[in-house]
Amino acid sequence: MKKSVLTRYRVMAYVTGVLLVLLCLGMIAKYAFKMDGADDITKVIAIAHGWLYVVYLICAFDLGSKAKWPVGKQLWVLIAGTIPTAAFFVERKISAELDAKVADGDEALAKA
Repeated sequence: MKKSVLTRYRVMAYVTGVLLVLLCLGMIAKYAFKMDGADDITKVIAIAHGWLYVVYLICAFDLGSKAKWPVGKQLWVLIAGTIPTAAFFVERKISAELDAKVADGDEALAKA
């Protein structure tokens, strides 16, 4: 597996996670504190998160198919982009797990 596949997933996991946290904070500001302007910011963040979540799904699915994950693990990684802060924890776990595979793949390519 190429390192670029893991890097794409990691970037999209962070982007999706940050946008989801911002969306939650925007919703709290909008509904709990009735802040002026929170409606517009929440709308923009929601649209950005929605579109970028689709990109996250593509990157995560690509990573999972190349890593040959079982369906349950693949679903957990895909759903992590919808749970606030879960994307950060799942990304950290997946990166630690796959760093060895990426390093082995790079060594095998260097020997060939």
